[in-house]
Order: sequence, then structure tokens, then C-alpha cells
Amino acid sequence: MSGEFTVYGVFVPTLVGLMLLAFLVHSGISALLLKAGAYRHVWHPPLFNLALYILVLGALFELLPGVRA
Repeated sequence: MSGEFTVYGVFVPTLVGLMLLAFLVHSGISALLLKAGAYRHVWHPPLFNLALYILVLGALFELLPGVRA
């Protein structure tokens, strides 16, 4: 797989697409955790959200076939 894809003739890095997808997945997970009341047990919610986003982005990167560091 190439490191980029095209959107109406503009080359966009694959990482940008993964970041957008990770944001959507992170938003869903965060909403579920908020509804379940899990944030009551988190010391620093913004730091937790950043770590969760990075974990989701890393998982999506590893699941993408053909892209390795």
C-alpha cells in the first residue's frame, strides 16, 4: 500500500486519514465511557483522552495492511 491516497487530485498522507478515523473511533469510545461513568475513576480526563486517542491511532496503524514503520 502506498503512503498516500488521492482526494480529487490532492495527495493526502495515509496518516491523516488514520488520524481522522481514530478521532471518530475515540469519540465513540469516549462517549461510551462517559455514559458508563468511567470518568469518575480517572484522575486527569484530558490526559486520559490523549492517551486513549494515541492507543486507538496506534491500533489502527497496526491493523492497516502493508504499512510498517
